[in-house]
Amino acid sequence: MSIEEIEQEIIEEFEIFDDWMGKYEFLIDMGKSLPMIEEKYKTDDKLIKGCQSRVWMHSELKDGKVIFTADSDAIITKGMVALMVRVLSNHTPDEIINAKLEFVDKIGLTQHLSPTRSNGLVSMIKQMKMDALAYKVK
Repeated sequence: MSIEEIEQEIIEEFEIFDDWMGKYEFLIDMGKSLPMIEEKYKTDDKLIKGCQSRVWMHSELKDGKVIFTADSDAIITKGMVALMVRVLSNHTPDEIINAKLEFVDKIGLTQHLSPTRSNGLVSMIKQMKMDALAYKVK
């Protein structure tokens, strides 16, 4: 499945909900299905800078595709990182670097996050793209 197809799937899932309480609950549930980072990677160098809550992210390159695992100590943030892992994990570095990630605006996420959470989301995306770029140039 391409990044764009996954984005479309997420847009359709969020359209089911009439209000943001339902969308937040859905986001929290997504966090429960997050591919968990191994404890050995929960180190300061894996923390995403710019997030108010603590978010750890690890990536590795397997068979030409970047695999992300993550965790957070905050439930909504954990859902946000789960969303990003779902969209970007298992894709090539080029696909990740070139992803427009328009679904973030289309589901209304940027309008309904506090400024600090919004900054955290931008930091997550930036870190994921930087990891992909690092694998591309290796």
